[in-house]
Amino acid sequence: MPPALATRTAWRPRSVPERLALTGLVCAAAAVVYPAVSEATGLRTICPLRTFTGIPCPLCGMTTAATALARGDLGASLAANPFLLLLALGTAVMTVVIAGRLVGWLPPPRPLALATERRVRLLVAALALASWIVQLSRFGWLSPLW
Repeated sequence: MPPALATRTAWRPRSVPERLALTGLVCAAAAVVYPAVSEATGLRTICPLRTFTGIPCPLCGMTTAATALARGDLGASLAANPFLLLLALGTAVMTVVIAGRLVGWLPPPRPLALATERRVRLLVAALALASWIVQLSRFGWLSPLW
């Protein structure tokens, strides 16, 4: 197969946001399937940090929030982990971008400038820290924020 034809037929995500969106889509599918599998098998997700130390992690409540959102219960989802909504919105936006790139309506991703990449990493770190503060407050490790 000529190299030009191979690159057109074997699509792979090229950017980190695209890879994260694909991960988000897999997680969304798992959120739909997880309750039935969990009920049938008795298997539950386990957070190692919380299991061994009692301290909630920044992602604590994500499974509960995702399954609540999958069944349409926005209130329960926000109560379990409000940051899931940001991840779900980001997944939805990037899914549209990926679809646009697949059909040729949008150009392929350009490499990020080093300064932009640093800002994105800082934003992700700040969101993770904020999520952890919310979870620590929710489980009584900090004085309530609200």
